[in-house]
Amino acid sequence: MLAKKKQGLFSFFFKKDKLFPIITAIAAGLYPLLFYYTNNYKLINSWGHFGYFISIFLLLPIAVFFIANKISKIIFFEKIQPFVLPFLNFFFFFFYLNIALFAGFSWMRTFIVFGMAALLAFLLLKYFKKIVVFQFLLAVIGVFTLAPVVSKQLNYSKEWLKQPDAIETALFKKKPNIYFIQPDGYVNFSELKKGHYNIDNTEFENYLKENNFKTYTDFRSNYGATLPSNSATFMMKHHYYNNGSSFTETINARNVIITENSVLKALKNNNYRTFFLTEQPYLLANKPKMGYNFSNFNLKEIEFITKGIGKPRDVIEPFQNYLETYTEGPNFFFVEIFNPGHIINRKAESKGVAGEREHYIESLKEANRKLTDLTTTILRNDSEALIVIMADHGGFVGMKSIEDAYRKNTDPDFVNSIFSSILAIHWPYGEAPEFDDKLKTSVNLFRILISYLSENDLYLANLQPDDSYIIIYYGAPKGTYKYLDAQGNVVFKKH
Repeated sequence: MLAKKKQGLFSFFFKKDKLFPIITAIAAGLYPLLFYYTNNYKLINSWGHFGYFISIFLLLPIAVFFIANKISKIIFFEKIQPFVLPFLNFFFFFFYLNIALFAGFSWMRTFIVFGMAALLAFLLLKYFKKIVVFQFLLAVIGVFTLAPVVSKQLNYSKEWLKQPDAIETALFKKKPNIYFIQPDGYVNFSELKKGHYNIDNTEFENYLKENNFKTYTDFRSNYGATLPSNSATFMMKHHYYNNGSSFTETINARNVIITENSVLKALKNNNYRTFFLTEQPYLLANKPKMGYNFSNFNLKEIEFITKGIGKPRDVIEPFQNYLETYTEGPNFFFVEIFNPGHIINRKAESKGVAGEREHYIESLKEANRKLTDLTTTILRNDSEALIVIMADHGGFVGMKSIEDAYRKNTDPDFVNSIFSSILAIHWPYGEAPEFDDKLKTSVNLFRILISYLSENDLYLANLQPDDSYIIIYYGAPKGTYKYLDAQGNVVFKKH
């Protein structure tokens, strides 16, 4: 009975020759559009993305369906005319679903979709109107699925973005050039020597010592992925995932990191020129407004449909060019490299625990080469620079894939493999502040650095707890958990 009513609702439009192509075109693109937004909202939450996807998923098929329908009525095409709209509907529907599922285009998948669309148009012609109704019903379900995702974005609390003091307007008494270099997934030297890693990294350790870097044993991140970790680092505040549900994503994280944060405000208040250089446009995927003065990526280069990861772009050469061009400081560089990275994301693609560890070891060698090149270049040109090498999180070695981290596991080696991260600092003139013993986790890094630069230790009164958090999906009720306390003990406590 319900199905008849639904069909009756559309029958008026189906009988209208002029409207029918438009209705079938919308039916083809609407559910894939909603599906893509639901599963990738934090990657595509800009107005530019909205306009692009409306054009591609809805306006383009409307134009194609309308024109094709007109052409098909020419006498020459009268035999295929009944099949034109069904074919186009099936083709666009499954083509867009492919785009949504794989976040990219493939000729092979497109040829398969083409053949499948032709076959379905022939076999299901007499059921076509019912299929269109079904597509709209899917879209209705898609609306209800997307609604809480958008609602969470619109209603999330921005309280965590407020500082408890005036650190954003701190006046620096020291203004060295600052180089913040982030090697993705590089665990602390203390962890590399033990646990699941057990890797000899003596050569790079010695290089840092010889070049007056101070390393910080047992340093770790507060969150287990790039976006939640870096947003907390640059805001100098805990966000506790903002009651989110994603291990890797947090609401507005890219905008916080790239567009506006407390660290950038403090730097700009002290007339620092700011640079963002990255091998991958991962932090730029949703095209956030660029808050840095310079970057090796133009936002126009960022694809609308992307996973944020592609062919790595060299950062050494543009970095050297910036150094040569902007010799007068003060300058702040945020340089992101994607080695050593971490083990594979999905179990299905895993090489196994041993295989993933071997891959990490090889990638660690590449990270050491890049870090050596970068720091050698800096020290050659700027011997009294403030250089910070700090990873965003650990390498997850000891697991088959990142998916293992989604399940509760209180083994200390397992947990530290997630959070352990390198911290090595070249202090100007080799003079580390007496309070650098407070450098325990990444959320407090810049608050301590600003206290040092401003020679005002009052900012240290508002250091954040050195706790580490994660989102758990399995083995415990889904939610955000404190995994490590301020002393580095595994606690596993629901937040």
